[in-house]
Amino acid sequence: MEDPILVNYKKEEEEVDKIRWEKLKKVASMAAPMVVVNISQTLLQATSTMIVGHKSEISLAGIALASSIANVTGFSLLSGLASALETLCGQAFGARQYEKLGSYTFTSIVSLLIICFPISLLWIFMKNLLLFFHQDPEISEIASVYCLWLVPALFGYSVLQSLIRYFQTQSLIFPMVLSSLTVLCFHVPVCWVLVYTLGLGTKGAVSVSLSYWLNAVFLWFFMRRAQVCEGKRVFVSMEAFGHMRTFFSLAVPSALMICLEWSAFESLILISGVLPNSKLETSVISMCVTSSSLHYNLATAIGAAASTNVANELGAGNLVAAKASAFVAIMIAAVESSSVSFALFISSNVWGYAYSNVPEVIHYAAEITPVLCISIVMDSLSASLTGVVRGSGKQKIGAYVNIAAFYIIGIPVGLLFCFILDFKVKGLWIGVLTGCTVQTITLFLITTFTKWTSEVTEASTV
Repeated sequence: MEDPILVNYKKEEEEVDKIRWEKLKKVASMAAPMVVVNISQTLLQATSTMIVGHKSEISLAGIALASSIANVTGFSLLSGLASALETLCGQAFGARQYEKLGSYTFTSIVSLLIICFPISLLWIFMKNLLLFFHQDPEISEIASVYCLWLVPALFGYSVLQSLIRYFQTQSLIFPMVLSSLTVLCFHVPVCWVLVYTLGLGTKGAVSVSLSYWLNAVFLWFFMRRAQVCEGKRVFVSMEAFGHMRTFFSLAVPSALMICLEWSAFESLILISGVLPNSKLETSVISMCVTSSSLHYNLATAIGAAASTNVANELGAGNLVAAKASAFVAIMIAAVESSSVSFALFISSNVWGYAYSNVPEVIHYAAEITPVLCISIVMDSLSASLTGVVRGSGKQKIGAYVNIAAFYIIGIPVGLLFCFILDFKVKGLWIGVLTGCTVQTITLFLITTFTKWTSEVTEASTV
């Protein structure tokens, strides 16, 4: 006769395997369309960089520097703050407290719009800031003009990011896919016309602003009219100010998590600006950062799916399903990133032509490709783990991890390889890869040893 304890153990294992398989399908089915959403949005800035970059090497360097500054000081901050909704709305939806979804989302919109004003002031005086950091005057001029014309995009991005989290936490991905693809199809020809036909050059950045606002208006209209949003709609209400303390308690560490990592990558462009032959170094590192960011949208799609599923299951009190969501997200990220890295490696001598026609730039980019490939794998794993952290409301721990990984370890290692060992731009990327590896290992250990019972209890109090 079989041991009853062994029989129960086998049943539990079968149940866990069944739940993991179900979560694998759910996470994958959500991550796939989220890839489309994320990449479509990232391509708004990436295509602008490509279109303007083909005018000249100096234009590429200037717009790349501007995009880097805009991402670090503006877009990453707003995206990070809006990520608080992944915990708040995600767990509220899982707990069936639907009325909180609209309330939390409007709190996010109001909060982010307020933050846009000081950021706008910073961008208006961007040229002085860049010259203070000893950037090339000609590159700084182009970058400052681009940032100035991006100011309207900040406000549209604030509304857009809040609405994206609203739809994401309910697994309503289709309206975001539709709006993102439509806006991208609008953006590319409009940007080309503004830059070349109308001769606006870097001022063609206004197309990015138009595109963000168009996307936000589309999602707002869908939210107000769609039957699926009934009982969960976002309303203008003074109640938003009552939720601000709760929102910022998660938003600030969420923003730190994203900004600390994002700024570590973007700082490479600033540092490369002080190297000999800064135009070449800045152009190549900006190509690597942009390409890495494009892939990162695949990774963050998996992280978003992990965050939503973990938050929903914790809100509903489903302990095993929450753990299973975290497990399958990591597995998907590992497979996806390995495939992308291999494809990039075998095309190391070709991919640079997407950004430039200068042979020296293409050759230099090919030299950095092996390091870039490894960083893509680490990036993808860390993105999925970061999603688990956001879904479980552990943003503060994630912020501390990023400070240690990138600013105590990664960037100092990069500076050592760049200036002391004379690896130049390749050395900077090695440093960020080191930081990303430390981040991934630490977050994996945190996820592995998480007491999920306590997470369920905490989720019930949100």
